[in-house]
Amino acid sequence: MPLHQYVYFALFSRHTSAAEMAELLGIEPDEVSVRGSRSTHPAVIPVEHSWKIVCREPGLRVDEQVAHVLDRLRPHADRIAGLAGQLSAEESGGAVLEIVRYFNDVEHDQEQLEPDSPEQPPHLFGWHLDSDVLAFLAATGAALDVDEYDMTPDEGIPAAGAGLPATTAEAPTGPAEEDRSR
Repeated sequence: MPLHQYVYFALFSRHTSAAEMAELLGIEPDEVSVRGSRSTHPAVIPVEHSWKIVCREPGLRVDEQVAHVLDRLRPHADRIAGLAGQLSAEESGGAVLEIVRYFNDVEHDQEQLEPDSPEQPPHLFGWHLDSDVLAFLAATGAALDVDEYDMTPDEGIPAAGAGLPATTAEAPTGPAEEDRSR
């Protein structure tokens, strides 16, 4: 079963920007979100600023991805905990360890082994969080959020691109099509 997954640790706030978080921590993030950068009407998207340290390395179990992220953060745990505490005192601020998994995701399939390779792809479905990870989450006041999505196409609903003409020459054209091109 194809599986695409990644992990990140984030600090988030409606008021403190990711740049301010980076300055307070002395750690540059891998990714940031800016509140309202995608939309401000009818709703603010994203709803908050975020500062993220991310592991998207394929072929690793979730616990291995978590270890990569936390190995980078542990030397700064006291500063992270202090800032996370300040952010959680704000409305809707805080810290989170986010695990995101897409099952049956053929568009982001696991790395493929060479066709003649005797190796089997790594087993990525099972994972655990040890006491060191739980202690870090507790020390920083971080929540654990696991999002898992089944990307299997529904019966009767074609997969993306299915049923479309193979070339644009096969696409039907008519007066309405010609009028839009002017």
